Amino acid sequence: MEDNEYMKMLDRAFEKMPKLAAEVSDFKIPVVDSISQGNKTIIRNVAQIADKARRNQDEIARYLSRELAVPANMESSGLVINGKFKQEELTPRIKKYFDTYVICKECKKPDSRLEVAGRGMFMFICEACGSRYGIKSY
Repeated sequence: MEDNEYMKMLDRAFEKMPKLAAEVSDFKIPVVDSISQGNKTIIRNVAQIADKARRNQDEIARYLSRELAVPANMESSGLVINGKFKQEELTPRIKKYFDTYVICKECKKPDSRLEVAGRGMFMFICEACGSRYGIKSY
């Protein structure tokens, strides 16, 4: 078989293949819904954020407490953070949490989980592409 014939057959095969649509992701990081009461800030939609991240609410509370350097605890009204913080300060921190601890660096999908690897490290495991890598714990 000549190269020219092979190329024609290959072109014909590609023409008959179905066209693949570009992959569209409907994943959106939730915007923080917070209110200030005195010297405390309450994040009312922490349950929605935790569901979207597929993480425990306590993990998000611990991360924000570390990130903001103030105590935070879960109550019936939501996540209570000691100190006044605006929504504009909290939303980028939640985005950073998702970028670091939820969304895979390789395939950019949020289908992941964390396992404790010891010595202040987590093992990030992507359930979409199978990627595994270590990240610092919070």
